[in-house]
Amino acid sequence: MRPGSTSLEQLLVLTILGILAALTLSGGAPLLEAVAVETAAREATALFALARDHALSAGERTAVHLDRAGGRVIVHAGSDTLATADFTQRGVRVAATRDSMAYAANGLGVGGANLRLVLSRGRRADTINVSRLGRVEWR
Repeated sequence: MRPGSTSLEQLLVLTILGILAALTLSGGAPLLEAVAVETAAREATALFALARDHALSAGERTAVHLDRAGGRVIVHAGSDTLATADFTQRGVRVAATRDSMAYAANGLGVGGANLRLVLSRGRRADTINVSRLGRVEWR
């Protein structure tokens, strides 16, 4: 008789590996959600900073448009698009209290109210607040 394993032993090992894989994947979903939302929040914060910096350096009004239905954040200066972030690829939903935020040439926000942007996926959500003064706060 040759040394080795029987079909029953192999089936038992594969069953145990399958159970371990299922436990690992189900426990990893919250981590994947957190990473996707945090990455999106960092990118959105960077886009607001880009818009404000461009308004200050170019001396022209620059706007951040929030495409809630399409899950995108777009930075515009005049008719030019400076940057775009598409969060739907990561499964992140975009919700906001306003559809845009504009910065004047002096870097201050233009408009009557603050903006709140909520990025979420599954049970994880992060909020970005942008004040009328142009300050960005992420929590």
